[in-house]
Amino acid sequence: MDTAALEKRITRIEDLESIKQLKAAYCDICDDDHNPNRITGIFAEDGIWEGDGFGKAEGHAAIRDLFKKFQKRISFSQHQVMNPIIKVDGETATGIWYFFGPFTFYKNNQAKWLSARYEDDYIKINGEWKIRHLRARGRMATNYEESWAKTE
Repeated sequence: MDTAALEKRITRIEDLESIKQLKAAYCDICDDDHNPNRITGIFAEDGIWEGDGFGKAEGHAAIRDLFKKFQKRISFSQHQVMNPIIKVDGETATGIWYFFGPFTFYKNNQAKWLSARYEDDYIKINGEWKIRHLRARGRMATNYEESWAKTE
């Protein structure tokens, strides 16, 4: 194998791992009381966060404000993402992840199970991967005490 081909393979592996670490950082920020001071550091300046039933925000200021709203709504969350499908194309990439986690909402101290499919776009800026567009597509939400499937 020539050096150029090996360098290309190593770069791809490094990019994949960097994107996985970026998503882990996202989960950590969410579980750090949806920290509005940390969230913008992982998004591109013109980044977009959108989630079914949770809103849409474009740009750092709007994303920070959205996360401040989350702080007032959510008292606990534990983001768990799995099964990544990441495709890197030079300085851009896409990722699909599945999410499952327990949440507690301040209103009525309501405990819920949530699941979603993340569909993300990433961009490499000055050698660092950032989220360009995060889409959280809801798949299931149910109260802790109930099933997500109807029972007779």
